[in-house]
Amino acid sequence: MPTKGMGRPQRQQMRLVVIGGGTGLSVLLRGLKYEPVHITAIVTVADDGGSSGRLRAEMDMPPPGDIRNVLTALADTEPLMEKVMQYRFSTGTGLAGHNLGNLLLAAMNEITGDFVTAVKALSGVLAVRGDVLPASTQSIQLIAEMKDGTLVAGESQIPLAGKEIKRVYLEPSDAAPLNEALLAIADADAILIGPGSLYTSIIPNLLVRGLFSAIARSTAPKIYICNVMTQPGETDGFAASHHVNAMYQHVGGPFLDTIIVNSAKLPFHVLEKYAEKGAKPVRYDLKQLRQLGLHIVAKPLVTFEDGYLRHDAHAVSKQVVSLVKRRRRG
Repeated sequence: MPTKGMGRPQRQQMRLVVIGGGTGLSVLLRGLKYEPVHITAIVTVADDGGSSGRLRAEMDMPPPGDIRNVLTALADTEPLMEKVMQYRFSTGTGLAGHNLGNLLLAAMNEITGDFVTAVKALSGVLAVRGDVLPASTQSIQLIAEMKDGTLVAGESQIPLAGKEIKRVYLEPSDAAPLNEALLAIADADAILIGPGSLYTSIIPNLLVRGLFSAIARSTAPKIYICNVMTQPGETDGFAASHHVNAMYQHVGGPFLDTIIVNSAKLPFHVLEKYAEKGAKPVRYDLKQLRQLGLHIVAKPLVTFEDGYLRHDAHAVSKQVVSLVKRRRRG
């Protein structure tokens, strides 16, 4: 059941654990790193597409893409270094399609002999603000069972199937989390989940055995930052409560305290652009969210950048910090 108290002595620096993956998590962290908090990002390792998928298959290592994005978002470096980390080769035998940041992580993995050590080493080079941890260091495959009974294997293939998802699960089912991740969760003043792809970035973290158990045991508030738009092939037609219920169904019951949703009206030309791809705004269905016992924060929290809607990282971060401060005082 959702928890209401903090249950620990207050300390000066707030400690936040942020769980997710993909672009949404990186956008949030770009704002959160400027707040007076210590961040531990726990990042999904179910990716199997593109450069990440190739490195995973060829070098027997966890996929580096989401980790790279998070490291870049939390880095305190010159803008040129961000361009270097995100640079994707367009030509070259064997290089075309690879991302330079992914190759750096692969090189660090070879040098250190351990992916977690590689991430820590690159974090030092980039002056990362906080800790970045993979949800597991084991090779994980994400599988979706569709409502018609068919199975689709691979994170990159699930949204392409064009079918309604019944559930997702991991193989192996007993993939173990990092002990450091469990300690960070136990010591957190708040646990943030999302934003990000519901079935392929968020839920896979919750399915890592031991990771969700630590989340459930924590007395810290658990805050879900809901996506702004639906994702074709994953959350078609979903309202905010559908996102919450999907998580609850996968972990066996309620665990969230708070949901943050966008209340801003979106311009027609933006809606039209997204509708061409099959995406619509996620409705914040207040009645259903209240029935789930959630504290609801509904604010205008979006910005329009490079032709895409994004969470306003600074606005969301300030909402999170303000919310946790109030909870600590209370």
